[in-house]
Amino acid sequence: MPSDLMLKTMNAVHRGIVKASGGRFGNSIAGMPVIELVTVGRKSGQERVCYLTSPLQRGDTLIVVASRGGDDHHPAWYHNLRANPDVEIIRDGKRIPVHARTATPEERAQLWPEVVRRARNYGGYQKKTSREIPLVLLEPR
Repeated sequence: MPSDLMLKTMNAVHRGIVKASGGRFGNSIAGMPVIELVTVGRKSGQERVCYLTSPLQRGDTLIVVASRGGDDHHPAWYHNLRANPDVEIIRDGKRIPVHARTATPEERAQLWPEVVRRARNYGGYQKKTSREIPLVLLEPR
């Protein structure tokens, strides 16, 4: 698993590519839309931004995966949105207010097979860890 510094560096590089290309590059990866998730740090109270892919969408609801590459710990952004679920996403240059919630066990059971069909890496990540990787629904407010 990459270190936190490596993950932050990867996010910064991705952000730089998107900005330098005027949004022509970096808005999708492997056919999945890329969004910027804007949360408030649960400890710092400061705005935090990270890039995520959304392997699945249901209408206006985007589904993201709190995988952290199969690490045994949830990603920081997941802890932040659990503490403050009213967050924003930036998609195609537009800031959109959303409410984030973890999929219920029933929803996850239905959605997980489709997520893995669309992006096999998530299945591999789940095999690497004993924690159940959460699916997060980002619903427009």
